[in-house]
Amino acid sequence: MGDQRPPIIWRRNGHDLNMMELEDINDFGDDGSLYITKVTTTHMGNYTCHADGYEQLFQTHTLQVNVPPVIRVYPESQAREPGVTASLRCYAEGIPDPQLSWLKNGMDITTKLSKQLTLQANGSEVHISNVHFEDTGAYTCIARNEAGVDEDISSLFVEDSARKTLANILWREEGLGIGNMFYVFYEDGIKVIQPVACEIQRHIKPSEKLLGLQEEVCPLVEGEMEQKCLWTSAVNVKDKFIYATQPLLNRLLIVDIQSQKAVQTVSTDRLPVKLHYDKSHDQVWVLSWGDLEKNFPTLQVISQASGSTSHHTIHTQPVGHRFDRVEDFFIPPISLTINHIRFGIVLHKNEPALHKIDLETTSYVKNISLQQYDCIPQSLAYTHLGGYYLVNCRPDSTGAARPQLIIDSITDNVMGPNGDVSGTPYVSPDGHYLVSVDDRDGLMRLQHVSVRGEIGQPFDIHTNLHLSDLAFMPSFTEANQYNVFGSSGRQTDALFVELSSGSVKMIKSLKQPTASAQWPWNRQNRVMTGSGLFGQYLMTPSQSSLFILDGRLDKLNCEITDVPLGNTVVWVGEA
Repeated sequence: MGDQRPPIIWRRNGHDLNMMELEDINDFGDDGSLYITKVTTTHMGNYTCHADGYEQLFQTHTLQVNVPPVIRVYPESQAREPGVTASLRCYAEGIPDPQLSWLKNGMDITTKLSKQLTLQANGSEVHISNVHFEDTGAYTCIARNEAGVDEDISSLFVEDSARKTLANILWREEGLGIGNMFYVFYEDGIKVIQPVACEIQRHIKPSEKLLGLQEEVCPLVEGEMEQKCLWTSAVNVKDKFIYATQPLLNRLLIVDIQSQKAVQTVSTDRLPVKLHYDKSHDQVWVLSWGDLEKNFPTLQVISQASGSTSHHTIHTQPVGHRFDRVEDFFIPPISLTINHIRFGIVLHKNEPALHKIDLETTSYVKNISLQQYDCIPQSLAYTHLGGYYLVNCRPDSTGAARPQLIIDSITDNVMGPNGDVSGTPYVSPDGHYLVSVDDRDGLMRLQHVSVRGEIGQPFDIHTNLHLSDLAFMPSFTEANQYNVFGSSGRQTDALFVELSSGSVKMIKSLKQPTASAQWPWNRQNRVMTGSGLFGQYLMTPSQSSLFILDGRLDKLNCEITDVPLGNTVVWVGEA
């Protein structure tokens, strides 16, 4: 108020918005208001308005962005014989956390609950022991929050064995048909493994020919005595194809999931080592090193990756006309509620900056300098709650860890260090948990991200495991919660952490991992791969075996031996 009212300046995380000319925050009206167009969860958080020149005069506004629920059920349909157990599960995401309820044939299920029919995991699972014919029906899961409602149906058919139809037999086989399998890429080809009973469904050998072609899956490399495969990275493309790198052959191999056969190769630049599938643009990104010293790195993109036409790569536009600097790249994953990602980040060798790229046009947008913090980025994670990148900085010249940096993706400004948290950041699929792993001091730190985009204080877990990789899995006992499983790069144990409570358990005797020296392609010399939204199983390889873990019981399910260097694992199927 006042005769000489000074201009109003708006700030987010300490950075002036009025001068930035941002795409979605550029309208300040005549009355000093702030207008945001196309609000997303990245916009949540605190906004302050200041009277220009009067620092002590300001107001804080907190924006919470509510998101209607998005729901998934599993299985969509199943057939069971009388007397066995049936389970119907439901998962929903939204802000605030959705409340779940169930109907059976349109009627509220709570009136039908008994010893035989119970609700488990905070109402996210209907559990029916000793099923009867009258349990047949359509079970509707409904998710509600203040932003909206969503529902989906899981059907149960109870039929005696005499009336088995072919479809029912297929339903009854848990990991049926082509879905719900781990694909493991190793020295002797590709194994397709059904995790429930640990069955090897198919073995694609190195000498097998591509469908209708003379080319082999892993042709003999010049100078080698044996026909062996080398793989470094693989991605699932819409449960239709798997793309896998063959660095010594300067190509990718495409496996068709329906037929479980290798169908095509795609030539790349020399030594392709890392892939990422960007689902929102149906593109596979390929990082090639050029040689083992990474002297000639390039980024290539394969568009329409899930299409059935013949595929080829195109080069991205070099950042600053220099291609030979690419060290790594990062594209945030999508989730149930976030299905479009617009920007990715490219990291350059020894450069204290993040290079932002538009995924639609694969072109360079701008760079975000980290020079002020003397941070050379090593790895990144992203939470859509507030739109923050978490940057793991390379240790300083004495080997001391530097704190992570937090970057606001709305303004592309560095907000500052993430307290004293250092190490590799991982973010849970719903964006609510940040897990950082620092191997030097054996520390795992858990931080909760609120629905207002606030990153909480760390909860510390001490471990001497030298964690190589982490996988998140939805909790089997609580709705809207995640657990995390970690593999060790040096030891024979795996780690299980319940994120809501911080309780820790070890899963022991998983044999020695592949030595780091034998796996120069990335820091994950022992991967940990989960099995989707409803998956119960995880896979982690040792030097020459595969271990399947049961995530529901937090224990070892089985070991599959004679699978050397099986450190490239892909899950197929939503279960």
